[in-house]
Amino acid sequence: MLRPAISQILKNNESYYSLVIAVAKRARQLSDDAYNEKITLEDKPVNTAINEFARGEYKIIEDPSLGH
Repeated sequence: MLRPAISQILKNNESYYSLVIAVAKRARQLSDDAYNEKITLEDKPVNTAINEFARGEYKIIEDPSLGH
C-alpha cells in the first residue's frame, strides 16, 4: 500500500508538527474505540489515521493564538 505524500495532506501552510499531533490523537482514538468495543483492528491505527487525513475525512485545525 502506498503512503500518501505529506503535500497531499498538508494544505494552507499547515505545519508538519500539527499533522503529527493530529494523526497521533486520531490513532489513539481509533485504538481506544477498538479496545472498548473489543474489536481487532486489521490495520495499524496510525496508518488508518494517515489515510483518513489524506482522504479529507479529518482536517487539521491549528490554534492561531499559538503563533505558527
